[in-house]
Amino acid sequence: MAVHTKVGPEELSRRVKALLDTHPPATTARQDFLRARYDAGLAWVFFPAGLGGLGADRSLQAGVEAELAAAGAPDNEPRRIGIGLGMAAPTILRFGTEEQHARFLRPLWTGEEVWCQLFSEPGAGSDLASLATRAERDGDDWIVTGQKVWTSSAHTARWAILIARTDPAVPKHRGITYFACDMTAPGVEVRPLRQITGEAEFNEVFLSGVRIPDSDRLGAVGEGWKVAQTTLNNERVAIGGGARPVEAGMIGKVADAWRAQPQLRTHDLHQRLLSGWVAAEVARLTGERLRQQLAVGQPGPESAGMKLAFARNAQELSGLEVELLGEDGLAYEDWTMTRPETVEFTGRDAGYRYLRAKGNSIEGGTSEILRNIIAERVLGLPREPRTDTELPWKELAR
Repeated sequence: MAVHTKVGPEELSRRVKALLDTHPPATTARQDFLRARYDAGLAWVFFPAGLGGLGADRSLQAGVEAELAAAGAPDNEPRRIGIGLGMAAPTILRFGTEEQHARFLRPLWTGEEVWCQLFSEPGAGSDLASLATRAERDGDDWIVTGQKVWTSSAHTARWAILIARTDPAVPKHRGITYFACDMTAPGVEVRPLRQITGEAEFNEVFLSGVRIPDSDRLGAVGEGWKVAQTTLNNERVAIGGGARPVEAGMIGKVADAWRAQPQLRTHDLHQRLLSGWVAAEVARLTGERLRQQLAVGQPGPESAGMKLAFARNAQELSGLEVELLGEDGLAYEDWTMTRPETVEFTGRDAGYRYLRAKGNSIEGGTSEILRNIIAERVLGLPREPRTDTELPWKELAR
């Protein structure tokens, strides 16, 4: 965790000006500018000095972004590298070695190396801890064999965050280890999974005897579940808790449709629009509070509430938009097979948004599992009876 220093907004503005003076955006190659920004500590200002940051308060990041954008500086295409920024980076920072910090964080932030997430499996989705992908020690390496699924960006990724079972003789949560996996290594095969939208932003990944150096392990052997919790909590924040202005995202699309189609308005649709607007605004303001918590520590189980609200609101609002548009809402622009590099929840037309929103309650943790997390870890309600948490993984029925 970064230790916050005395670096304040004035000092950050001075550093931004110095960066712009030495690397004018109009005449500096994009990657050169991004590397210089990282080295100046202006990538993540709340990260430690030398790792793209200055140990400043997290809340000051927005001011840096605004100053650079006003000067025409290029960004690092955050949508394209969202998994690296939102999930891999905070995990590497917290559990990685100094060598891993130096190797991974800079090209991750500049977008030179895209990351994906190898967590879910065909038999281990909602119950992720029951995963069966094996990693067996072989000298200074691990040999990994198994299958992962629903992997966004695997077709463009250079690296992956991976959890695999290293000890089947202990209960399922205790025998997991966390790795960084080279997606170009022999034995890694990526296949597209076509979705209801016609796209294949997801993939399935087959790992056949993939050799991973022990130096690419994050955290201790057998403690991968603990490391993965940092990733999962940050993932939920990244999906559901991003900073947004009023009427951003799906509610903006629905409000625009309402204003543009007065002939389709009914009292019932008006009431649903108002309810959706209030729910979206509550989620937006709750996200502001969650980001204030992030400024003083790691995200906790509260992030499950943001992800849950995001999925529910997106599905309800996308359905309302289709109804508001009447016959036009049934149109679908293009069902051509594509493999996009970015995910745009509100992109294209209303038909696309309606279909794409169906995945929101699955990706990043299913809504059912998130409700359990909220009940048990936020509200403190009794846990559901479980019979599989103390048995050795190899004895569990599969």
